[in-house]
Amino acid sequence: MGRTSQDKAARTPRVLRWLAISSGALIGVSLVAACGGASAGTGGDGGSNDTITLYSGQHPQLTQAIVSAFERQTGIHVQVRSDDGIVLADQILQEGSHSPADVYLTENSPELMLLTEHHLLAKLPASITSQIPARYDSPTGNWAGISVRVSALAYNPSLISSGQLPASILDLAQPKWKGKVAIAPTDSDFVPLVGAVIASYGQQAALNWLRGLKSNSTQYADIESVDAAVNKGHDAVGIINQYYWYRLRTELGAANTHSKVYYFPDHNIGGIENISGVAVLASSAHKTAAERFVSFLVSAQAETILAAGDTYEYPVRPGITPNSTLAPLSQVNPAILNVVSLGNDLPAAALVQQAGLT
Repeated sequence: MGRTSQDKAARTPRVLRWLAISSGALIGVSLVAACGGASAGTGGDGGSNDTITLYSGQHPQLTQAIVSAFERQTGIHVQVRSDDGIVLADQILQEGSHSPADVYLTENSPELMLLTEHHLLAKLPASITSQIPARYDSPTGNWAGISVRVSALAYNPSLISSGQLPASILDLAQPKWKGKVAIAPTDSDFVPLVGAVIASYGQQAALNWLRGLKSNSTQYADIESVDAAVNKGHDAVGIINQYYWYRLRTELGAANTHSKVYYFPDHNIGGIENISGVAVLASSAHKTAAERFVSFLVSAQAETILAAGDTYEYPVRPGITPNSTLAPLSQVNPAILNVVSLGNDLPAAALVQQAGLT
């Protein structure tokens, strides 16, 4: 089922990690990268004797299924280090050009944008990026999307009717929602939503929204806990990514699932489409093998594995049908924001702290 609440609770809150980065931890990293550090060789011929290291912020079960298929097909061994995507991005930033990682896989584009800004990701060949629609790829060619998820609300029909649900994510800051909302402000999947609100409405509107949420909400350590709280009737609604609800229903069974998932209408930014992506590190000593792995990740074979699994994300490769349980994206009508506009999460993380939510 992916990372557990216990696993995530054992980690430093992701927003605080991002704030530590923004407060100056990157200065040394930038200097190391600028001075060259360890050389970024082409290394490795992509043959069966190669071993690459993958830093993965994706769900461990999905990652292992894809890695196993790649290893069987190519004979290339993949050493996997799994953690939250922000934690791994932080690690890469600290390691700079000395990172042992060859490939970085994460659930949200802002981490990839930040690593790109610090020149830590290699440019991918067009043979890889051309397999995925341009809106899901790095605008500079430094990473490729593999899947998307959509921000949504979990809601409990015993506490609130579908007709009472908000048309906009900003509505949840209004006084009438006091005591009815569950959020996980230090979860790494919450921060991109804040970035989307900033990009759409501006910093002050986003700060006012966060302060309203603080007043109205119960705060949880992670989105799994938000989803569970709504299902148990502790809160009327909770801000989630849609896949959390589907995974909870799979875990509990339909009979024990008392909540439903709600998608914001009219492309409201509360339903932002979040891109999960993959990159080769500029410092990789095994670039050929690393690129083979990234090429496999965007292939029809790997995208079919993703679609068939229980992570409930939407594959981005054309022609691959998502899990049949999911509502089609054409019905969900997510808000689509350019990854450059969404940015690198640092302003969003700072605003979460300014609002007193950390």
